[in-house]
Amino acid sequence: MQLDLTIEDDRWARPGIAMLAVTAFAATLAHLGIDGTGCEISLLACDDDRIAALNAEFRDRSAPTNVLSWPAADLAAEAAGAAPRPPVPDIMGETALGDIAIAYDTCAREAEAAGKPLSDHATHLLVHGLLHLLGYDHVRDTDATLMERHETEILGRLGLDDPYRD
Repeated sequence: MQLDLTIEDDRWARPGIAMLAVTAFAATLAHLGIDGTGCEISLLACDDDRIAALNAEFRDRSAPTNVLSWPAADLAAEAAGAAPRPPVPDIMGETALGDIAIAYDTCAREAEAAGKPLSDHATHLLVHGLLHLLGYDHVRDTDATLMERHETEILGRLGLDDPYRD
């Protein structure tokens, strides 16, 4: 797996965003049975101001959010609750999955409010962001159930608590 990491907010160094991303992404790909060799993911570790600008530009929402994803290909399943299509490597064997941005301020606030370590919450958001790149979504209830099940299982394999249980 190739990770193209851009750190715009130095606070991301403290929780070790690079290692968190590699661990979260490798666990997600393995869980879904996707060979990570040749997979390319771009990650922007930024602050609330930057993600708010991205959110406004791409989603017409002028507020910060925790994580955004831009898939390289539309892999979404047509039927509600069905698994997305698997990514397909190009002729060179490379699979561009897409881009993810994660905001430090929102992530830290959410982690503190939930009483969780920042690294655990960031790992959850990285798994969540990659699942979006892989065609998973949470707009329809059955899709949300599938996506949350995968998140819970992946995080459990990493020794982290279910993020959807209090």
